[in-house]
Amino acid sequence: MIRDWFNVDNFDFPILQLGDDLEQKILRPLSCMKEHESKWVLEFDLPLVEKKDVNVYISDDEMIVVEAKLREVYHDSKFTRHQYEHFKKSVSIPKNVDIKKISARFTNGRLVITIPKIFQGTKINIED
Repeated sequence: MIRDWFNVDNFDFPILQLGDDLEQKILRPLSCMKEHESKWVLEFDLPLVEKKDVNVYISDDEMIVVEAKLREVYHDSKFTRHQYEHFKKSVSIPKNVDIKKISARFTNGRLVITIPKIFQGTKINIED
């Protein structure tokens, strides 16, 4: 009977929180990719993330990689807790785009990546 009392399964609440690494929080921000006539636009909502904690680059296998880190600090009367969340997403670069002209802008927690298209030909208007 005493063994049953000390069995963790008999409690409705966690006695010990072990394995924080296994239960790490990972950011899963909203994102979307839109096609326009002259460009592709890739958008990420990263609330509470600062510009200095966002990294955007093109990988060796020609993917756009977005990484972000959020540091939250919780204060209590007895302790201070630092919590880190990490986000990383790789997106395939569409075909027929100008990789050298890809740009990114981060404003008020919103990351917007603009990927200009390359036009293979020009339409010629036929006059009357």
